[in-house]
Amino acid sequence: MVLKAVKMRIYPNSAQRNQLWQTFGCVRFVWNQMLNMQIERRKNNPEAKFVNAFGMNNLLKQLKVEYPWLKQAESTALQSANRNLADAFQRFFKGQNKFPRFKSRKYSQSYNSKYVNGNIKVLDCHHIKLPKLGIVYFRAGRLPMGKIKNVTVRLNVAGQYYITVLVESENQTLPKTSKYIGGDLGLKSLLNLSDGCKEPINHFEDKYRKKLYRWEKLRSRRFLKAQQEIAWDHHNKVLVPRQLDDFKNYQKARIMVAKYRQKIANQRLDQLQKFTTKLVKKYDIIVLEKLNTKGMMKNHHLARAIANASWSKLVDMLQYKCDWYGKKLIQVNPSYTSQICANCGKNNHRLGLNKSEWLAVREWDCPNCGKHLDRDINAAQVILQKGLAIDR
Repeated sequence: MVLKAVKMRIYPNSAQRNQLWQTFGCVRFVWNQMLNMQIERRKNNPEAKFVNAFGMNNLLKQLKVEYPWLKQAESTALQSANRNLADAFQRFFKGQNKFPRFKSRKYSQSYNSKYVNGNIKVLDCHHIKLPKLGIVYFRAGRLPMGKIKNVTVRLNVAGQYYITVLVESENQTLPKTSKYIGGDLGLKSLLNLSDGCKEPINHFEDKYRKKLYRWEKLRSRRFLKAQQEIAWDHHNKVLVPRQLDDFKNYQKARIMVAKYRQKIANQRLDQLQKFTTKLVKKYDIIVLEKLNTKGMMKNHHLARAIANASWSKLVDMLQYKCDWYGKKLIQVNPSYTSQICANCGKNNHRLGLNKSEWLAVREWDCPNCGKHLDRDINAAQVILQKGLAIDR
């Protein structure tokens, strides 16, 4: 059995949007209250143990008595907030994340509801039943198939509502092809394959560059003007000073910027989904280099290009799709893959060039066997050879 997530856009009506905002607020309130409790507890007694999710759920009962309006929210959503906070602390203690932060009511919001006694149900290809919301209209390319475990409801910065339904389904092993492929991650091509093919990096942002630039300028100008108006209200001690939410022109510009950025992200994700699915269907073994993407992002000259290439997302997709469909992903050490000849195995030691000069070389002739090599394709072939040696 495997867990799969299906993301769908929902279109709640006015009453459902009010309920969503109520739930967002309650979940955010519980998170902030529990986080504040943990901080104050450690301040008062540094030796005090961390309160786990079970303990916070017991405190939640007292919180509901003190704040009766919390009962308007879906109960499992509040429990999920405690579970998520406990998980955030565990990751912090392991050094994986930073210390948990208080949540803001601005823009992006989310909550998670657990499946209990049929409270979440897909009714047809356009309607789903959700806790406290009732029947909600949705649009999706595919429907969630399998046993529903939970649903996450999100409001993004562009003001769009989405749900992610987590389902448990049986493994669907794809037929074996007895084929294998190696891949070299790149910045000019997303993935250079050992069979000579190169998957291009599509610069989707180029299509929206002018419009995005225009709306970003408008957003900046309107933000400054709104800040001046807010400062004027405070200076003149206006009884109810205006906030950013009251400036409709600024909000419109902010939402338009978010929408264009969302379009770019969606198109990039669509390319990755289709490309990784094609690879997993075609090959039984896929070999990639294991890169320290996080460390490479610290290079400010390459960070933008690496982020646009989405290397980490590509590897993650290949990993879970290989797990789903009974294929194998192998990651190897990338050392010297561009310097070793895939034909004879000889290391050319950068042909005597320094590092910066060698990076500019895209094609070279092996001094040992004389074969003419494309730098990226050769690296992919060497990566494949390393992976197959590990798999034996």
